[in-house]
Amino acid sequence: MNAIAGLAALSVLLAGPALAQDVGGPPPPAPPPASRTTADMSEWRAVPAENLLVIDTTRGRILIELTPEVAPLHVERIKLLARRGFYDNVPWHRVIDWFMAQTGDPLGNGEGQSPFPDLEAEFTFRRDPTMPFTVVAEPAGARLGFVRSLPIQTQPDAAFALTGDGKVHGWGVYCPGVAGMARDDGNDTANSQFFLMRQAYPALDKRYTVWGMTVSGLDVVRSLRVGEGANGMVTGEPDRMTRVRVASDIAEAERPAVRVLATNSSRFRAMVDALRVSRGADFSVCDINLPVQVTG
Repeated sequence: MNAIAGLAALSVLLAGPALAQDVGGPPPPAPPPASRTTADMSEWRAVPAENLLVIDTTRGRILIELTPEVAPLHVERIKLLARRGFYDNVPWHRVIDWFMAQTGDPLGNGEGQSPFPDLEAEFTFRRDPTMPFTVVAEPAGARLGFVRSLPIQTQPDAAFALTGDGKVHGWGVYCPGVAGMARDDGNDTANSQFFLMRQAYPALDKRYTVWGMTVSGLDVVRSLRVGEGANGMVTGEPDRMTRVRVASDIAEAERPAVRVLATNSSRFRAMVDALRVSRGADFSVCDINLPVQVTG
């Protein structure tokens, strides 16, 4: 139960060279504090503490920016469970290299969940002209870019005038670091289990709800103990989430503060342009690693 449906069938493809690429390279370093100008400081966006999930694990800390604009029901559930301590000491019970790491099951065998009702699927969302969205690519009939730190694909703006509500469809793109909700075979069966992507896997797009993006700690996600066989179940002693909190619930003097390079900044545009030139026809939104500053 509550595993990624069809995972065994998908996982045979995981070792392919297309998935093994970790493209984009390291993000450009932030300038030293003493040399930062007012213009430079304005290029960074602070992640609100209420939308920052702090996951401490046996391997280190993971920070996820929650995106309620994309999946309000799932973000609300994640916050609720974190605030009740439900995720504390829960194992990473299913980890597949070149794919994802799954947790959120208190039983640790893929069969457990929270006592709350299952959630309605939020595989897609409706984007209106006021939603903060930065375009990085426009293949025929689509736009790819970012809502805050989350990579998404959406219908073109021209479709705003063609819909009854003046909005268009959008969905999260399963790039490295993206947070998705696990489920059973039924679409509306997500509950408490979730997974973080170790590599890109576009076959999951529009099939599993996306609710956030890892802004710090992707190296931790990739260091978690890997399971065995096609289903990736971890035997022996798994790594664990030792404590999970919403940053706004942590005392201000102790909470981490995160700033992400603003996607509407000139520095971001220059970074994207350079990546497009270096990658050529192979350019993907998953090539873009947003620079992040973390304090605390």
